[in-house]
Amino acid sequence: MKSDLGRVDAHQVQPSEYDELPELTGDMLARGVVKRAGRPLATNPRRQVTIRLPESVLAAWKASGPGWQTRMAELLGERAP
Repeated sequence: MKSDLGRVDAHQVQPSEYDELPELTGDMLARGVVKRAGRPLATNPRRQVTIRLPESVLAAWKASGPGWQTRMAELLGERAP
C-alpha cells in the first residue's frame, strides 16, 4: 500500500472537518440503494447431509478426481424417483 496507515490511524477528527460534509437530506436517502454482499441465492440450494457409504465406493469416487461430489450429486439427481 502507498498509504501511511500509521498517520491515518493517528488522525483525530476535528469539529471543523464536519463543515466540509454536505447536509444529509431526505432526497439523498431516497436515492440510496442497498446492495446485498456475497453470492446470489441459488435456485436449487445445497443442503448438507450425512450418508454412510462403503469405503470402496467412496475411494472410487475420490479417485475420479476433483469435482467428484458434484458428479455424484448429478448422478443421484438423475436416478431420483
